[in-house]
Amino acid sequence: MKTRTALFLLFLLLLLGSAGGAAAQEGITYTVAAGDTLWGISQSHGTTVEALMEANGLDSTLILPGQVLGIPQKAGTPVSQEDLVLMARIINAEARGESFLGKVAVGAVVINRLRHPAFPKSVREVIFQCTNGTYEFTPVADGSINLEPDETAFRAALAALNGWDPTNGALYFYNPHLSRDRWIRTLPVVGRIGNHVFATGA
Repeated sequence: MKTRTALFLLFLLLLLGSAGGAAAQEGITYTVAAGDTLWGISQSHGTTVEALMEANGLDSTLILPGQVLGIPQKAGTPVSQEDLVLMARIINAEARGESFLGKVAVGAVVINRLRHPAFPKSVREVIFQCTNGTYEFTPVADGSINLEPDETAFRAALAALNGWDPTNGALYFYNPHLSRDRWIRTLPVVGRIGNHVFATGA
């Protein structure tokens, strides 16, 4: 499993290129597997069926296994190799057992914080932010951020970095069955995905 994940990471890093933002500018490719649909591919890559069809010159939604599709990218957040790995690690640690949408949502919170003036200005600083002696993300405190992320976590990280935000701009998330923090429960809720509640600032 570790070898497979390492190879997948190598593939993603090659896509990103040494300049860091190449994937966002040149686009990524996806090889169609049996059972895939344009809708499913669009959802897992943060784009639309129409954008996929236009980017690939398709006249219909018919796709075939083995067909290589270009994935159009939004103007996303410039990424480095370290950013991608850290995003995949926090997604893996925070959203194990969640759907792909739930994983992207966790990544989107990191990106939303990165773009918000009240938070640090790098992926690393956002993820490792410590406020009043408490880490913002529990996996940093308990060490689970160091677990090896799976391929789905890397795909979710790319989707979030490329601008997919299923949270509607959330800056916080929590599991209401596990969180003991009273303050976070006072924040305006913008949505629920899986076991997580997503919220904006007060």
